[in-house]
Amino acid sequence: MRLEDVLLQIPVLLFSVVAHEYAHAEAAYRQGDTTAYMLGRLTLNPLKHIDPFMTIILPTVLILSHAPFVFGAAKPVPVNPRNYRRYVRGDIIVSLAGIATNLALFILSAIVYVLVGLLGEAFASAVPTLALLQHMMFWGMYLNVVLACFNLIPIPPLDGSHVLKQILPPAAGMRYRQLYAFGIVPILLVVWLLPGVINVFMWPGMQLLDIALRLVFPFRLGS
Repeated sequence: MRLEDVLLQIPVLLFSVVAHEYAHAEAAYRQGDTTAYMLGRLTLNPLKHIDPFMTIILPTVLILSHAPFVFGAAKPVPVNPRNYRRYVRGDIIVSLAGIATNLALFILSAIVYVLVGLLGEAFASAVPTLALLQHMMFWGMYLNVVLACFNLIPIPPLDGSHVLKQILPPAAGMRYRQLYAFGIVPILLVVWLLPGVINVFMWPGMQLLDIALRLVFPFRLGS
């Protein structure tokens, strides 16, 4: 991967994971839980959300090792579901808020991509700079669709697992909750030992990305 791509990916990935966690905090606050707000996590300040391993080390290793996809995360926002006005509904809403935000950023990146292309047609002298911005928007599309699909995987501690635990029968849900005691180990084991599972969940996102690229590439600047 070119150094230019790495330098464009880093700020996009950082903003995307921070926005993801901010969305969890905002949704929890709206559902009646002030835990994240009281701890100063209801903010877009990246310093409040950065996790040394998940935000910096893991994505850097994936980028440098030419992994098939790049993934990163911020520190999980602390929430107390017992404070939600409606426990099950609140837990699902808060869990899906981050995924919805990444999908919104995916769409926003596509729109900006097109607008930058139109600007390039009007201001030819600015094309080199605008092409760089447009390339950043490509990574905004790619990384956010990957983040959204990856977090939908129903394996702890990902967001999809919080939804699954609420729709499982009570007894199965209680057994499933025991996996949370292992932290990020379950998802890391799946990534390393069962990559096919990851590909299944990534497939819809890659199809969505392919459709979006077909729509925006007519506005592409440069080669």
